[in-house]
Amino acid sequence: MRPSGRQPHEMRQVSFEPGVAKHAEGSCLVRFGDTHVLCTASLEERVPPFLKGGGKGWVTAEYGMLPRSTHERMRREAAQGKQSGRTQEIQRLVGRSLRTVVDLRALGERQISIDCDVLQADGGTRTASITGAWVALHQCIEWMRARSMLSGPVLKDHVAAISCGIYKGQPVVDLDYAEDSAADTDANFVITGKGGICEVQGTAEGEPFSEDELSALLGLAKSAIADLVIRQKEAVSA
Repeated sequence: MRPSGRQPHEMRQVSFEPGVAKHAEGSCLVRFGDTHVLCTASLEERVPPFLKGGGKGWVTAEYGMLPRSTHERMRREAAQGKQSGRTQEIQRLVGRSLRTVVDLRALGERQISIDCDVLQADGGTRTASITGAWVALHQCIEWMRARSMLSGPVLKDHVAAISCGIYKGQPVVDLDYAEDSAADTDANFVITGKGGICEVQGTAEGEPFSEDELSALLGLAKSAIADLVIRQKEAVSA
């Protein structure tokens, strides 16, 4: 039995609240159970130096956790003078995931910066960030379209992410903190609306996992992400 009482295939309650940030071109407050992440998208009329003059745009991301998003207060990384390796790894993952579904040439020489700020953490913050960031990105692109800044489609597909793991010998989806901290295997899947796999991160915390177990986790992830894409569509059409 899972600590939450959920079935192996059952996600936590998921919600998207787009347009929550007054000043951002795009925003979304995403909730996966008690994990809450504010995602904002900001348009900049510039690109990184390595893209200047190439006719292509860029999508990048930053990620951070508020000091009391966890059980005990964390020091702000700015106070420590540097980002942790975990923070850098997650924000690169978010940026990579979003760029897989963006036509950077159609964006023009502009950059969209996604900020993912974890307000409350209970497992799966990186996957919630990716999933909510897509909604914020979509809003930003529609903001541009409404101002005749784009001549063609920019978003090629949806992208969403989910955590899966093996908890007490059972493959389960959408791990909360209680499961994540005790899982035998922890994995994150980033998948597009068409079912294309962008990234798989999997780690055995104890005994190595088998190919059959990996297939079971992938099956759970694909089903969950298909549902998340439906919810994304509902959020951006509301």
